[in-house]
Amino acid sequence: MADDLTEKLTQLEQAVRRAGEALVRLREENARLKQQLGQVAEERRQTLAQIDAILKDVAKLELE
Repeated sequence: MADDLTEKLTQLEQAVRRAGEALVRLREENARLKQQLGQVAEERRQTLAQIDAILKDVAKLELE
């Protein structure tokens, strides 16, 4: 009986260790994705500004 409890405790400890490692990996992945999201958002803002400038230029050409 004590051997069964020891084995179950060992399995539980291993599961907790794996869960902790998974949590660390997920936190790192989350941080990386947040950084990428910030970069994509900045690229989007720049692209929209360029499109707005182009549209203004086109509107000027149509008026002339």
